[in-house]
Amino acid sequence: MSLQEKLDRFKKQQEKCQSTLTSIAAKAGAVRNSSKPVPLNAPPANARAPVPIKFSDDTERLQHINSIRKAPVGAQMKRVIDLLFETRHAFTPEQINETCYVDMNANKAVFDSLAKNPKVHYDGTRFSYKSKHDLKDKNQLLVLVRKFPEGIAVIELKDAYPTVMEDLQALKAGGQIWLLSNFDSQEDIAYPNDPKVPIKVDDELKQLFRGIELPRDMLDIEKDLQKNGMKPATNTAKRRAAAQVQGISSKSKQKKKKHEISKRTKLTNVHLPELFQNLSNS
Repeated sequence: MSLQEKLDRFKKQQEKCQSTLTSIAAKAGAVRNSSKPVPLNAPPANARAPVPIKFSDDTERLQHINSIRKAPVGAQMKRVIDLLFETRHAFTPEQINETCYVDMNANKAVFDSLAKNPKVHYDGTRFSYKSKHDLKDKNQLLVLVRKFPEGIAVIELKDAYPTVMEDLQALKAGGQIWLLSNFDSQEDIAYPNDPKVPIKVDDELKQLFRGIELPRDMLDIEKDLQKNGMKPATNTAKRRAAAQVQGISSKSKQKKKKHEISKRTKLTNVHLPELFQNLSNS
């Protein structure tokens, strides 16, 4: 017998029991009221409002379970994968059925698809979540990032464990890694911040860097930095304005001409001839 048939049969039994109880209560009330005088304006006995049939919470639960098991295979798989991802525990098919109501033993398509899913590990007895990198904590995360001196995509680390994103930010704040954005895909890349790690730079990138001609005026450089969302370390406009107010010339002062000793110079230290070896003729 299918689940829907069991549910329909349960509903009919509840309706029958409810109607039986209602009729018994009505008869008991009629017997009690038969010994009392009936008022002239009293409504007839059969004019009472019918008692609405109230189904139990178990009925709603069964309806919910039935809707889950009738859902497409993909929807049931997602439900199981979400359970494995959030808990990071291993479950048997029976435990999965008890927890999220996906009956894998009764649905071979769901069972086989999950067993072959790259995000699920099945050891023959239990199902568990399978991330791309088997990491447990921040220390293991740092060790992994240091193995990729040319950078590793953050999207590959997001499902390693529940708090991996918080640990990435903590490593960045501690100066142990860099998190830089990829302008092509707009995804973050994690780089190790270790001066001992050799970083290989492509020749094409080197030529591109060297081929960029910077503006000659610092004002233009600061404007370009601001356009790219970066804050310049200098403020040339403010510095130049302050220089004009204070009357400071941007030209460097001319150096004073060094006076040379000539024959016309009155010498007082003639007893030190080595001082006058470079005496110039005038």
